[in-house]
Amino acid sequence: MAEGTSGRRRFSDKWGKHELDVLAVLSSAFPQWLTSRQIAQRVKAYADSYGELADQAAKAAFAKQFQRDRAKLAAMGIAIESRQPEYSSKSEGQDFASYRLQLGDEPRIRLMFEPEDMPVLAAANYLARSMAISSEPDQSQIAQRASRTTPRVPQTPIPGLGLDSIAPGLGTQHIPDSLVKVIDSRRFAATVDVDGEQLNVAYTDSDDLAMYVLEHPGAMIVSPQEAVDAYHRRLHAASQFALADESAGPVSASVVSPSISREVSEPGDPESIKAQNKKSSSAFQTGSEVDRRLRLMLFLSAHLGEEFSMSELAVRFIGKPKNDDELKKFVSIIHKDINTLTTVSDDGEMAGSQFFDIDWPLLDSEGIVSATNSLGLERLAGISPQYLSMLTASVSYLAHSPLLPDKQRTQAESLYMRLRRHVTPGQTPWLSLTGYELEPRSFSVVKRAINTESLLDMEYTDGTGRTRRKLVAPAKIFIDEGVYYAAVYTDVESAAPKEKKAYVSKDKTIDKANGKPRTWQVLRLARIEKAEVVKPVQAVDVPNMPVSELRKWSFDNGTEAVFITDQADLPFIKTLPGATVEQCGAGEKVHLTVSSDSWFVAFCIAHARHITAVAPETLRTMIIARAERELSLSANASK
Repeated sequence: MAEGTSGRRRFSDKWGKHELDVLAVLSSAFPQWLTSRQIAQRVKAYADSYGELADQAAKAAFAKQFQRDRAKLAAMGIAIESRQPEYSSKSEGQDFASYRLQLGDEPRIRLMFEPEDMPVLAAANYLARSMAISSEPDQSQIAQRASRTTPRVPQTPIPGLGLDSIAPGLGTQHIPDSLVKVIDSRRFAATVDVDGEQLNVAYTDSDDLAMYVLEHPGAMIVSPQEAVDAYHRRLHAASQFALADESAGPVSASVVSPSISREVSEPGDPESIKAQNKKSSSAFQTGSEVDRRLRLMLFLSAHLGEEFSMSELAVRFIGKPKNDDELKKFVSIIHKDINTLTTVSDDGEMAGSQFFDIDWPLLDSEGIVSATNSLGLERLAGISPQYLSMLTASVSYLAHSPLLPDKQRTQAESLYMRLRRHVTPGQTPWLSLTGYELEPRSFSVVKRAINTESLLDMEYTDGTGRTRRKLVAPAKIFIDEGVYYAAVYTDVESAAPKEKKAYVSKDKTIDKANGKPRTWQVLRLARIEKAEVVKPVQAVDVPNMPVSELRKWSFDNGTEAVFITDQADLPFIKTLPGATVEQCGAGEKVHLTVSSDSWFVAFCIAHARHITAVAPETLRTMIIARAERELSLSANASK
């Protein structure tokens, strides 16, 4: 037994591969169960430190280290299940606990992915994993009862980590910071039934989820129960709204709603991109030697008999090298990993990490790795059917959302067509992110024109349904009542290239409605069917126009509405462009012009926990009726 200078037992980890030894011992014994003592005797690193588990100190030290190693394997998607025999009550501590590798009965799905799939696959995996984690039941109560030092070892593999075994390049992919920010901001997930179809919806808070449900007629929250209860609290509160006083006080402030404009630096503009590139990438990977060897072991187990060059494995498991010298270094690391995975301990009594045989002559002569005789670990490699369903839904969502660049969206559509063949019809748990399915396809190209101070050659549908073409300078994008609008400046003749001048608007007459020249146009982004960024021949001097003024260009009439809150400075008020706010008791009175009554109804119910009164009476009646109808539908569904 190894002793430290202090006389305490020291864990021997000469090769840094004891987790692999544990895996080899358990996979060799499968389907038999091994006791703690048998594992301690067969794994050389344990035997060196803990011997025969002859005393309680050795048992305690072994148990602590084994649970650490077990947790590491579980984090890679390799679970070890445990049981206690009938006579365990007579044992002391961990002595007679039994363990077995959990290979599972269900088949794993193995697919081949192309290099161009990897960025999209990494993004979809990030989305799918975040949904899977946020959907897990709350463990806080369990954690409070458990000892602070109790090892937290999951009994089932973390979903999706088997993907590393067939697509190991995932760990070296960069995930766009903007995508990570959007996904991470929606920290919760609920199952929502929409007309008989169940969706996994990721949301920011209960107000956010309520708005989503109310904007999708026929939708109903299925789980978790906490989300259902939070929604019902809002419905009950909305059904009690009082009638607000519509009078306006002498002192009020206008809401300056956030917008993407030429004056404001936004995430995704050239300067922000430069700053982001200086930061570390958002690629998620564990990076330790043991983790890399585990992934390599699973990959080779899943592809027995296939041939891979050392350089290919180096790129897959370490990353793309910057030069030839770095490639040689990476290849050397992979070669060392192969040696580690095929090394048998010197002591014949002890098991080593020989998971498969390697064709050494082929490796030495041509630098090609080919593995055979796996210990059955190929059953761990690949994707479970359940996770493939979630992954397929994630790929589909990214293909139809504005979260990825257009080129990657096209690739996502191609990948989705291949993945869906392996998913049982009707079993895919389709998912959605609140707010993002509303973002029109033209958003990215209009935003790019704004960020680069370019012109936009756009084809759009006018109010009569006719398709028109116009060259403009996009100035702002803003959200009004859940709809994306673009404000474009039309007086761009001096900056238009010669071949595009025919598409410049010549109308500079005065608009009688607002007394302004007709050099501005506000239209829904969804009406823009085609758009192309055009480089101006000279800089365009676009005057600054507040969003409150631009709103007047987006609709000719609307309903004057009021609501009163129980607190001041609530964040959701800042999303209302053109609204005026005045103090009212402990809260605020908000005046705004509403163009969509149904949107205002949904908005007030979603934020009902902080709204006490609304006006006019017509809208208040609509809100109460909608809240009572939703409560009635929920009551009928629960019967």
